[in-house]
Amino acid sequence: MSSLSHINDQGLPSMVDISQKQVTIRTAIAESTVQFPEEVFEQLSGQNFLTKKGAVFQTAIIAGVMAAKKTSDIIPLCHPLALSTCKIDIEPADNFALKVICLVRCEGKTGVEMEALTGASAAALCIYDMCKALTHDITISNVRLLHKTGGKSDINPGK
Repeated sequence: MSSLSHINDQGLPSMVDISQKQVTIRTAIAESTVQFPEEVFEQLSGQNFLTKKGAVFQTAIIAGVMAAKKTSDIIPLCHPLALSTCKIDIEPADNFALKVICLVRCEGKTGVEMEALTGASAAALCIYDMCKALTHDITISNVRLLHKTGGKSDINPGK
């Protein structure tokens, strides 16, 4: 069984020492789902997802990128990273939902999984915020890592 990397020998929180790791290109892709009631989704679709607060997709994309860049400010033991790119895609999914996909890449010594998960989550939260005037019956779910490369192991847990 693996040990937790953020707990030291005394059981206290500890930032992982990455000083001896090699710099590699790190990539992670995460997703989240924003589920709407059918009538609200149809209304938003008919308005090209424009609300009184503005353009939902465009605003959520900016929120997701900003959040990914600030991940180390909100997740206590994350290393601050200089991201090479952060791309947020939002597309309609089955059953009156939006799928948010966040791809993050950097050249560094530690992975960008938390940045991708944070970007996907923040974009979904922004969508909720921009649409809550229509209903509070909006659900954010399935926040998960789909893909990661560049570290000790490449993984595809979402497959």
